[in-house]
Amino acid sequence: MAIIPSLFTIGNIFCGYYCVVSAYRGNFDYAAIALGVGAILDGLDGRIARLTKTTSDFGVELDSLADVLTFGIAPALLAFSWGLGAIEGISADITRHVQTLGWLATFAFVICGALRLARFNIQTKKPVEAGGKRYFVGLPIPAAAGLVASVVHYFKTPLLLVGSALLWYLLVLAVAFLMISTVRYYSFKEFDLGRPRPRLTFLVAAMLIAMIVFYSEVVLLTMAVIYVSSGPVAKLGQLVNRGHGWFSRTHGRESENVT
Repeated sequence: MAIIPSLFTIGNIFCGYYCVVSAYRGNFDYAAIALGVGAILDGLDGRIARLTKTTSDFGVELDSLADVLTFGIAPALLAFSWGLGAIEGISADITRHVQTLGWLATFAFVICGALRLARFNIQTKKPVEAGGKRYFVGLPIPAAAGLVASVVHYFKTPLLLVGSALLWYLLVLAVAFLMISTVRYYSFKEFDLGRPRPRLTFLVAAMLIAMIVFYSEVVLLTMAVIYVSSGPVAKLGQLVNRGHGWFSRTHGRESENVT
């Protein structure tokens, strides 16, 4: 029983390796699908370890190394290779600038992903605060890789315009900084598989799986965009509420002084 969670982690590593090889060969859609399968395996290994009570320090370290490969290096190489389709047939100067931005953005993705995992490992060793399991601090690296994979899976063919390639690398750079930010994201850790669920939950889950099977491009991209943008939107809402509260308090004091 103790080896079963590690087998899922090894499968996750294989998905990262397969993604790198597929991106090198130009099979970008297969590479994106491999990242999606790796995300599923990554979510299962920890849950299976907890259900079978076979969690160990070795499994935690192996899982972190697998995440660096599958959700750090592999999507960075996929994003870099997929965005280079726009440099064919253009001048050498523009090609150099596009490649430089691609290098910087994708390397930042790898570094920020590694920093995100290191911070996560440190936080898991500290006592969990009230409500601490409900949220991640910073965008989880599987979600960042999921956004890259969902975009590639939706469009499939490499980018053909220089402007699109520049916007693509800027998006990768923005996602990289979200991983090391203090923006909070819902973790879904409170969803217990062993707890009885209403029938409506199973119906919604079944419908979602069916939609992913038949309309994977649109559904996966929509899910990835909603989750990645949920953190900044919630943070912006908090800032607006704080600003509104500060304005109300200040305006109230001024009114009292006038009176």
